[in-house]
Amino acid sequence: MKKGDQKYFLAIIPPEPLAGEITSIKKEFVEKYNSKASLRSPAHITLHMPFQWKERKEERLLNVLAQTSNFSPFNVELDGFGAFSPRTIFIQPKPCEELEAMNMELLEATKKQLNLFHAVHIGGFHPHITVAFRDLRKPMFLEAWKEFEQRAFKASFQVNSFWLLKHNGKSWDAYREFNFCNSQ
Repeated sequence: MKKGDQKYFLAIIPPEPLAGEITSIKKEFVEKYNSKASLRSPAHITLHMPFQWKERKEERLLNVLAQTSNFSPFNVELDGFGAFSPRTIFIQPKPCEELEAMNMELLEATKKQLNLFHAVHIGGFHPHITVAFRDLRKPMFLEAWKEFEQRAFKASFQVNSFWLLKHNGKSWDAYREFNFCNSQ
């Protein structure tokens, strides 16, 4: 990372008490499967993958994001667990047109106005809330997936904002919230 650069990403963060419930599941992965990497960020659905930005230009980033918050609130329904074999287990939302549209609009704005590219994984936008990844070793993944593949998890929450997260050198902090302009 270049001097003066900072790492950021955009995400939806579920409200409490749901966020705490998801953190408890992350802690379960620490205890049972020795996977703690997911605890380095709050529970979230990634909208724009991590990117570098000059910290001295942070105000411009914040202004563009504030101008790109003209969304209406919508609900996200979480339904069970999914996986990206052989390392990642996540809580999966049901398909949501509003989430897809919001993501596309945010990505267009960040690309056009901020020249941010590589916003999504090569496989495309696949909304999820990670509960274990990166340090979940393959044998532990296989063991955990046997349990979580059939495990029920149902919840829903209203989305009326998105967040800019900022890396503090060790973990990700929920740095700035952007409330939807069309919130009632």
